[in-house]
Amino acid sequence: MTMPSRHIAIIAPSGYATDQAAYLRALQHLRDLGHQIHDFSAADTRYQRFAATDAERLAQLHNAAKHPDVELVIALRGGYGLSRLLPDIDFDLLANSGKRFIGHSDFTAIHMGLLTQQAVSFAGPMICDDFSRADVSEFTHSHFWQALSSPSFEVNAKASGNPVMECEGKLWGGNLALLTHLVGTRWMPKVEQGILFVEDINEHPYRIERMMLQLLHAGVLQNHRAIILGDFSAYKLTDYDNGYDFAAMLAYLRKQIHVPILTGLPFGHVRDKLTLPVGAHCRLTSNSEAFSLHLSI
Repeated sequence: MTMPSRHIAIIAPSGYATDQAAYLRALQHLRDLGHQIHDFSAADTRYQRFAATDAERLAQLHNAAKHPDVELVIALRGGYGLSRLLPDIDFDLLANSGKRFIGHSDFTAIHMGLLTQQAVSFAGPMICDDFSRADVSEFTHSHFWQALSSPSFEVNAKASGNPVMECEGKLWGGNLALLTHLVGTRWMPKVEQGILFVEDINEHPYRIERMMLQLLHAGVLQNHRAIILGDFSAYKLTDYDNGYDFAAMLAYLRKQIHVPILTGLPFGHVRDKLTLPVGAHCRLTSNSEAFSLHLSI
């Protein structure tokens, strides 16, 4: 699925592009689809481990929000950096700009700040490496354009071992480390009767457990309808774990958290990922072999 030509802003609020050739390939890919690119990212610069100084990265975000032609604002990549900017981000400006903000990983901080303003944003692909790959994922891109082209759509996932259930609520979430990082701050939205989705990378199962318990003990999960786990990969188990693996951790969480926990959401630091509207209304239907999300913005 494709969209009409759009004006797309690229910003780098966190890390920098490590592969310039791949970055340029991403821009060409978007141009080949007929889109107009407004590059605010200063992709050929860097400051320490960041794409630019804090002031420069903040200006990118605000300037993209103010641009009269821009419709979509896509993050260059994740990493780390948005935490430094949070006190100075004008979330009123972003929420009232009429733009659609897109990214994941560190960009979860933007999603949560916008959700405190009751504004919907999109957890989805970023320039590096979702658009910059030589082997572009058709799954990722078809779902991306679908999510941006319709006020309502449905996604389906095959998954075994999940509870049989149906519920409705506000879909929200993102990177688990960022969510726990924001607990207790003014950028953490208070969601009641929500459907929370989470993902992360390079986090051992015990760290995932610890973060989920933090959300539980902080009252974040109170009155939620469901929790959906996306991709958790790139961690290493050792002999010290002695049988404690992801499955053991999940079994423990399901006993501790009195909210249905599902697995198998194709979202996270993976090649094939969904685009999920953060703040949309969601109807979740699950059986023993698959689940579906009907999303309405």
